Amino acid sequence: MKDSLYANALAPFLAEVQHLRPPDAQIVDAHTHLGLDEDGRSLTLQQLLALLDAAGASRACVFPLHDPERQPAYRLPNDRVLAGARESEGRLIPFCRLDPAEDPLAESERCLAAGARGIKLHPRAQDFVFDGKDMDGVFALAESARVPILIHAGRGLPPLAEGLVELALRHPEAVLILAHGAICDQGILTSRLADHPGVLYDISCFFPLDVIELFARVPAERIVFASDPPYGLPATSLYLALRVARQAGLDEQTTRAMLGGTMAALLDGGGLPLVTPPRRGPSITLSGRLARVYGYASLVGPAMFAGATEQAGAMLDMAMAACRDPEPGSDGEALETIGSALSAAAVLVAEPDGLRAAIDLVYRAIVRAATEVLDPV
Repeated sequence: MKDSLYANALAPFLAEVQHLRPPDAQIVDAHTHLGLDEDGRSLTLQQLLALLDAAGASRACVFPLHDPERQPAYRLPNDRVLAGARESEGRLIPFCRLDPAEDPLAESERCLAAGARGIKLHPRAQDFVFDGKDMDGVFALAESARVPILIHAGRGLPPLAEGLVELALRHPEAVLILAHGAICDQGILTSRLADHPGVLYDISCFFPLDVIELFARVPAERIVFASDPPYGLPATSLYLALRVARQAGLDEQTTRAMLGGTMAALLDGGGLPLVTPPRRGPSITLSGRLARVYGYASLVGPAMFAGATEQAGAMLDMAMAACRDPEPGSDGEALETIGSALSAAAVLVAEPDGLRAAIDLVYRAIVRAATEVLDPV
């Protein structure tokens, strides 16, 4: 029952993906992991490849999780990622993860010599900021080796934009990928780094409004597909990417670049594409009915992740109630699809091993609610 319930609720979202995805578009996930994390989550090579297959993704950048065996210098987890990338027959592009407190320059040099093609920095997990010049050597190495640096710029960080901006501007040839839409300091980073020629932003975000706003702040040619497994799913992030691209009126060429063309060119030694002005205006327009659904449903996923089941259930009930509208107007089909997804999620969350499917449906529901009103042409 669980599998069929999930499949039926998921079907309209999958149909949308088939309709919105440009034919033969290459998908490259800029943000994935392998190994074990201290928080208990894990991902094997086979599991990651299966997740990529489910989204039709051809390649992905991969780096270690916050591994309990990371000392010294992430050496063992980095070696495991390098081995996994070799076993993937080219589908996985290995990045080395660094700890600035444990000789990061030496470890990055070692890993690049062993086949790594990028660098990962996680200022929350490693508890550092970018003030001072201790990271200049790593950034200089990335410039000379022509490899990108992906930086966690999501939740759980103190203000770090000023130091990171100054460091980036000292290294204009370094290509940076600011993860999670740079939500930790999106306004400052997108403004202060607007003239840096090599800053990309990945869309591995839980809240669709963060990604929608990103398209108002930076060129679409600097936004790249990412999903952050095991925390996110490539197939779910693909739905987000395609819905936001549709809402913003991206043409097929730009959509292809976001899904994988930009990352493929970067990883294969080509340059970044020329940029155009941001595609969206400063306002986000939501239907009033769907805004209510979005408001309640957007609180469900974080509560589920935190184990606050009572709070998650209460917000899920409110979101489902907002879908029951005898006068839905033009939102009727969206409310029906979202309501079905949320109803299925309410059942799945109580089933053994149903949490992931429930979160997936809730996430797709809030994406649909946030992107139903198209930007004016």
